[in-house]
Amino acid sequence: MNGNRVEAGGDSIWAVVLAAGEGTRLRSLTTTRGGLTIPKQFCSLRGGASLLEEAIARAAAVSDRERILTVVAAQHRRWWQPPLRSLASGNVVVQPANKGTAAGLLLPLLHIAQRDPDATIVVLPADHHVRDEPTLARTLRQATRLARVDSRHVYLLGLEPDQPDPELGYIVPGVRTDLAATPVSCFVEKPAPAVARDLVQAGALWNVFILAATARALLGLYAQRHASLVADIATAARQDWHSPQCGQGVARCYPDLPVLDFSRDVLQGQESALRVLTLPACGWSDLGTPHRVAATLSLCGDRHAGPPHGPHTAHLSLADQHSRQQLAR
Repeated sequence: MNGNRVEAGGDSIWAVVLAAGEGTRLRSLTTTRGGLTIPKQFCSLRGGASLLEEAIARAAAVSDRERILTVVAAQHRRWWQPPLRSLASGNVVVQPANKGTAAGLLLPLLHIAQRDPDATIVVLPADHHVRDEPTLARTLRQATRLARVDSRHVYLLGLEPDQPDPELGYIVPGVRTDLAATPVSCFVEKPAPAVARDLVQAGALWNVFILAATARALLGLYAQRHASLVADIATAARQDWHSPQCGQGVARCYPDLPVLDFSRDVLQGQESALRVLTLPACGWSDLGTPHRVAATLSLCGDRHAGPPHGPHTAHLSLADQHSRQQLAR
């Protein structure tokens, strides 16, 4: 990866788009008639831009394009190369394997910290759909402003649930104050249905896994829980500072890394370092399961989204796949 240090002050906003997942729970919709399975972030919801392209546009609403990093998997190269040609090669971070969201975020985080130690970072998954992008952008900008002046805390976005969903994570706010952000009491990842109902009734928020924090605050969370992981990846990445899209150091390191989830294995237990902002209703969905895709499509209506943005081939449409399944029943 390009290790050029960015000359920027503490008000520089970077964005990390996480796009290395396999999307296994959605394979019934992301497998073509010919049997090829395409990770969901490289599909479109309704025939327009891919979810990855939408996430990059989402990042560009809060960060300059030269400060957007995208994390992808080596085995997905055939799908991510065309849409990422417009990004600098040093801003495409290639993981040798998927080791969970903890490693997936730590690798680009270390690269940003090396290039701009005073960076404020926004984290965005590449497999979300948002109907009202301006509302999300306003809340994200608010989170970055708070994070920029408060390097002690990580600012999470939480969404008021419209129903209990055991497939999502929940943030339980602490005592609410007049401030924009609220302390976090605890996390509950993918609770049982009865627990999810209780959480919603108690005022818990969906964890949408969108956050803003300084690089120092995020690295501090990792250091508290997984110092050896930080040391291993930092040592490996340091060997690759001047090689494009990460190199042999990371490739040698990855097979021995544990599979860790960022919310469960990094954030849980460190709630005192977290704050949550309530994200107004904006039509958010993580499109994690066929059921959530169907629910999102029903809210979007039948309108076709049109051709994909840019000179790329048409993306597999989740709406078309869903319709075929319904007709086949």
